[in-house]
Amino acid sequence: MQTLINSKIQEFSVQAYHNDDFKTVTNKDLEGKWSILFFYPADFTFVCPTELGDMADKYAEFQKMGVEVYSVSTDTHFTHKAWHDTSDTIKKINYPMLADPTGLLTRAFGVHIEEEGLAYRGTFLINPAGEIKLAEINDNGIGRNADELMRKVQAAQFIAEHPDEVCPAKWKQGGETLKPGLDLVGKI
Repeated sequence: MQTLINSKIQEFSVQAYHNDDFKTVTNKDLEGKWSILFFYPADFTFVCPTELGDMADKYAEFQKMGVEVYSVSTDTHFTHKAWHDTSDTIKKINYPMLADPTGLLTRAFGVHIEEEGLAYRGTFLINPAGEIKLAEINDNGIGRNADELMRKVQAAQFIAEHPDEVCPAKWKQGGETLKPGLDLVGKI
């Protein structure tokens, strides 16, 4: 399996439901800013609304960090609207909900389940240059945590600004970092 880390995102154009409207979102919309693509199996399911609601609760914080969030499933933008209109949890969402019924994005990011036409729970952080800096894929019974994702985004942004430093396990914003070098070998 080939890794997506540090690869550039592919060109794409998909429909989205966002702020009570339908719109087209392309790879160009992600240029110049940090972006999260948050893949999930399907609308009107069980674990998915808990995750999307968790992301909705943290959306303003992600935006303050200069990060746009995009949820993605193989449902249509019409289905996203119907789910938004009928679920109190999904009504909280203010980020774009991308529709990928052809599987263009799910295949490009390696999360498409061919026999089901659905996506695994994939989380991808893309930097302003369009490079993938975080790629995580969970089996569909394992929900994700927006707080942990936020910590990882903060770490990615920190090392982008401080390329000679790295963030150790459990690092939190403002915490101690490491400067790799011979003096650290065998000392940690």
